[in-house]
Amino acid sequence: MRIALAQVNCRVGDVAGNAQRLLAAAAEAQAAGADLLVTPELALSGYPPEDLLLRADFLQDCDTALRQLATETPLPMLVGHPQREQERLYNSASLLRGRRIERVYHKHCLPNYAVFDEVRYFTPGAQSLVFACAGLQCGVAICEDVWCGPGVVQVAQTQGAELMLVLNASPYHLNKQRAREDQVGALAARCHLPIVYVNLVGGQDELVFDGQSFAVDRHGLLALRAACCEEGLMLLDVDKDRAGIRIRSADPLRPLLDEAAEVYDVLRLGVRDYVEKNGFPGAVLGLSGGVDSALTLAVAVDALGPERVHALIMPSRYTAEMSIVDAVAEARSLGVRTDLVSIEGAFNTYLETLAPLFAGRAADTTEENLQARIRAALLMAYSNKFGHLLLTTGNKSEIAVGYATLYGDMAGGFAVIKDCPKTLVYRLARYRNSLGPVIPERVLTRPPSAELAADQRDQDSLPPYDVLDAIITAYVEDDRSASELVAAGFAAETVVRVLRLIDRAEYKRRQAAPGVRISARAFGKDRRYPITNGYHSWEAALHTRGA
Repeated sequence: MRIALAQVNCRVGDVAGNAQRLLAAAAEAQAAGADLLVTPELALSGYPPEDLLLRADFLQDCDTALRQLATETPLPMLVGHPQREQERLYNSASLLRGRRIERVYHKHCLPNYAVFDEVRYFTPGAQSLVFACAGLQCGVAICEDVWCGPGVVQVAQTQGAELMLVLNASPYHLNKQRAREDQVGALAARCHLPIVYVNLVGGQDELVFDGQSFAVDRHGLLALRAACCEEGLMLLDVDKDRAGIRIRSADPLRPLLDEAAEVYDVLRLGVRDYVEKNGFPGAVLGLSGGVDSALTLAVAVDALGPERVHALIMPSRYTAEMSIVDAVAEARSLGVRTDLVSIEGAFNTYLETLAPLFAGRAADTTEENLQARIRAALLMAYSNKFGHLLLTTGNKSEIAVGYATLYGDMAGGFAVIKDCPKTLVYRLARYRNSLGPVIPERVLTRPPSAELAADQRDQDSLPPYDVLDAIITAYVEDDRSASELVAAGFAAETVVRVLRLIDRAEYKRRQAAPGVRISARAFGKDRRYPITNGYHSWEAALHTRGA
């Protein structure tokens, strides 16, 4: 038996387009001699369809497309789709064969954590699906079914399954692929059953599906791993002898990428698909000469091409000459056209206009924020005039503690590195330079600064980034309390300061642009904290210190 795995990039809501993508994959699979095509979870509707699932017309369109797909597919196909039956909605997989929908499986285990809301929409299934194909008995599962215990696989095995086919829409986060392979490999070894894992690929709002479909033999050993962040059709040959089921790939086993390379590819895919799937002709960003905007520019160019990216360099009285020089060098190295637009005139006008209102008050962050908001207005004007998507350049460290200007540098359509801590930003920048130098070395070595005041440095307002990022990770991603952080060795004063900043910046983050999720818990759907919130774990530490 030859199985084709369709690692396809589907667009949420584009039911007709997704059906055509699946038909194209089926034609390719037939030409390669495949007996069966396996597609990802909800491939027909795209994942996650969210509240589109509440629309009767959308569900009807999915049903119509599924029936049409059944009559047109040139070989048996296992396709993921939503299905309504007797007022209940299921996350389903259908076997299309003989120009009809032959069998249907409903997902048993519905994830309702992190970015997943399947309990909001779907009813859990209760029946197994095992079908014969090319002399083998194939069991079916969908994504969470292989994470919630061995039950689904074991029941299919008692019904004769000799291998399992698992449809997935598993979004990326750091170390996710190792977790997938460990989980599925252990399950295969426990049940002594080969498992084929087909994953979606592509960007969908803040989520990126990284592909990396794979298969493990009955001992849990890898037989196939597909590429990261690339579409493709993989072929898997399955043979049966006295020793049992043997699987071998006609494609090479792709290596796991190192962390920086993997994250960079995910960012690039996320930007490309957000721009392409939403119909933007290109992207624009403000280029400051700092590492954040330099990395954002590189990702955008690698995603879209230099001809579709534009940068505005917007100096003020506080902008160092080296920042302008470095920004120009970054753009030239990537082939990006830039415009130099000074904000000094607009800044003076604002200061003069506000002078009567601010009489008797010293300059503070108000004047700093004015500069960021002037830049945002210029960038949004360019976006409006030319239709380009405005990319924001803030990182997770800044967004966590509110070291960003609301309606200023936070304003825009897509936040490329919003889930990348500053320490990771530097690693990603050096990784990109390893592919070809595009970011000047001094951008990576000079002290970071917002350049909104004279002699300003980030470290004047924040702890060192290695300390800050460690605290943010522990508090935001791991839910560690202030007392736990202090017990772990962080200075109590630093912990209280950082946690207070994180809690108080929630209202800013709620108004931030969407951006690529790369951590196990990003700001957004992953972490839903109330803005009006009277509970703060740092208060106990504050009172203990008598502050």
